[in-house]
Amino acid sequence: MIELADLDEMIALRRDIHAHPELAYDEHRTAALVAERLRSWGIETHTGIGRTGVVGVLKAGSASRAILLRADMDALPIQEANTFDHRSRHDGKMHGCGHDGHTAMLLAAARYLKQSGGFDGTVYVCFQPAEENGGAGARAMIEDGLFERFPCEAVFGMHNWPGMPAGSFGVCSGPMMAAANAFKITVTGRGGHAAAPQDCDDPVPALFAIGQALQTILTRSKRPLDAAVVSITQVQAGGEVTNIIPGSAWLGGSVRAYSTDVVDLIERRMNELAEPIAAAHGCRAEVYFERRYPALVNTPDETAFCLDVMRDVVGSDQSRVIEPVMASEDFAFMLQAKPGCYVFLGNGDGEHRLAGHGLGPCMLHNTSYDFNDNLIPVGASYWIRLAQRYLA
Repeated sequence: MIELADLDEMIALRRDIHAHPELAYDEHRTAALVAERLRSWGIETHTGIGRTGVVGVLKAGSASRAILLRADMDALPIQEANTFDHRSRHDGKMHGCGHDGHTAMLLAAARYLKQSGGFDGTVYVCFQPAEENGGAGARAMIEDGLFERFPCEAVFGMHNWPGMPAGSFGVCSGPMMAAANAFKITVTGRGGHAAAPQDCDDPVPALFAIGQALQTILTRSKRPLDAAVVSITQVQAGGEVTNIIPGSAWLGGSVRAYSTDVVDLIERRMNELAEPIAAAHGCRAEVYFERRYPALVNTPDETAFCLDVMRDVVGSDQSRVIEPVMASEDFAFMLQAKPGCYVFLGNGDGEHRLAGHGLGPCMLHNTSYDFNDNLIPVGASYWIRLAQRYLA
């Protein structure tokens, strides 16, 4: 592992970003801080890409080859439960996914590569906005000309992963994270008095029947070998008055799968089930299906390369091939455009948290989460070795 002379400075920077979280496309302070640091180290810096994205350009040697390393910058719209000194200063906003740490690790790597080189070609360090909540900052940067302005042959990403031993790495080739899709099914009937249901077309029984039928898509329409999840996470019917049958009701949720064909199947079957079930109850159904992020698919050669880099940094016993997860990540858009690989870096189980942390677990999107600062030299070393070996 590479020793960082500026580790204390990087930890302080990470905690400063944590204390000042900014939501999707509002990362103005964070982007300005990133750009200021890059420029202070003599790194060519471009801002405003995909609204608030930042790209630093590091060149060494004479080769025309180039790669892109990406970190995300945005926070989550949740209230932090921690009370330590670097807790969020902004109510309802929190770095509950570790993007503060991702930014610090890539900045530390950029500074080292600028000072020490060791590669022949160009390394683009990309600080992306709006990964959370369907913001699709990666797509926004691509549509804003990311790969035309900064042409590269491969892209690489990394995310901390609680529950994995701190400082260990995990990756798999092919689909590693699922496509994320949202749905909402609205049933419209004819409301009235609860004492006279015969005079109504009650949408609530129709909604219940549709909700149960959705699970048969997974058990009867989809191949058992094709992994997918349909989760109903929202249900709304009526108001606070108990003796009124509502005129409409709706349910919503999330669909996850590793294959576009499976997503296509689920969307089609939702429509085929919802409309006749609603009609059987004298109601109408409308299905809204939103495709947010595609599946994240690592390419084989780049995955094998990244495994070698991991082993170089932390050893074979701390570098594992893991199973895919059903979480999603908009780095998938970059992997649709370029070969590359996305890896997990273990964040531990929360023992690293300072006094004053919340009572909840140190899991992603949890109000008691905090990034493990001990990972900064590990993650930075991975980025540095990756760049040096890929552009040897």
